[in-house]
Amino acid sequence: MKSERDREELINEINLLLHQAYDSTLDEIYALLKRIEAEEDENDLRAYHAAKSDVENNSSIAWEDVKKEIANERKKNVA
Repeated sequence: MKSERDREELINEINLLLHQAYDSTLDEIYALLKRIEAEEDENDLRAYHAAKSDVENNSSIAWEDVKKEIANERKKNVA
């Protein structure tokens, strides 16, 4: 996990490259990021369904708790 400073430096470097990129490259980057997001959502759903199929977890997991946990995991993975 990157420190906040490392993260900011990386974002700034990415922004510099993005501002220099051709429009077609920006379109490709955008499409790639959307695919990554969709894959992450799909992985989250698979994990949820796996947990749901477990009888012990099925009776003790509230959907709101699942959504919060997924959101928290996403925040950790982004950082």
